[in-house]
Amino acid sequence: MTRVAAIDCGTNSIRLLVADCDPATGELVDLDRRMTIVRLGQGVDRTGRLAPEALERTFAACREYAAVIKEFGAERLRFVATSASRDAENRDEFVRGVLDILGVEPEVITGDQEAEFSFTGATKELHADGDYLVVDIGGGSTEFVVGSRHVRAARSVDVGCVRMTERHHPGDPATPEQIAAIRADVESALDLAERTVPLREPRTLVGLAGSVTTVAAIALDLKAYDSAAIHHSRISYEQVRAVTERLLASTHEERTAIPVLHPGRIDVIAAGALVLLAVMERTGAGEVVVSEHDILDGIAWSIA
Repeated sequence: MTRVAAIDCGTNSIRLLVADCDPATGELVDLDRRMTIVRLGQGVDRTGRLAPEALERTFAACREYAAVIKEFGAERLRFVATSASRDAENRDEFVRGVLDILGVEPEVITGDQEAEFSFTGATKELHADGDYLVVDIGGGSTEFVVGSRHVRAARSVDVGCVRMTERHHPGDPATPEQIAAIRADVESALDLAERTVPLREPRTLVGLAGSVTTVAAIALDLKAYDSAAIHHSRISYEQVRAVTERLLASTHEERTAIPVLHPGRIDVIAAGALVLLAVMERTGAGEVVVSEHDILDGIAWSIA
């Protein structure tokens, strides 16, 4: 076993996994897995820069994670940064801050690299026939990956729960015009993805990241967030549509009252659910297999 630490810093959240990995057997044992909503991508779509308060929230989480990594004695650490830090003019400031706190430079990866990590993390435990379509709905971007044991085609597009919320400002509840505007952006992104990735071919749709796991938790009517219940659950198209319609029609207060909804997702979950619904409609998927294992697990395997 190799003890590794993986950090995934996205547009909305930063997450840590400390795990023991055995490449010979394909076994990955979690020691600590945690997530902090930092909204690193706050305003990036509009200003092109990382906001000072967003950087400070991210650095505070990094300091907490540094203590956890030290406590568990991880041998290796890899820090991967995705959409928001790819887009920002002042990403050097972000890189310097992370290096000072954690002793490693964040790797600002491409959408294709992000797709490869997500695919590995999501499918390593699955044993379905034929190809998978892995869809990772993030804050700033969504990755589409098709493959069986290895990636055959991948594409990253600039639609995510934070970006769509900041761009279209869906109200409480969202108006038909706001919903139509988000749908139009998502449909254009799906057209773009479909030039590279055969979205309709694979038999198994696998959904990753917080928007998908939250929709699953609501569909399962969980009273508290339960990773074990969510991991590898199968959520039907009808369930996804019902949850999406409920979220779009709800007020801020009504979403706050949903017990499984993380406070950092209250304002952006409706847009994230709408992305998932649009993907299922485009692909004709009758269900989505929900995975709690994603880019973090892929990063961990890349170190091991």
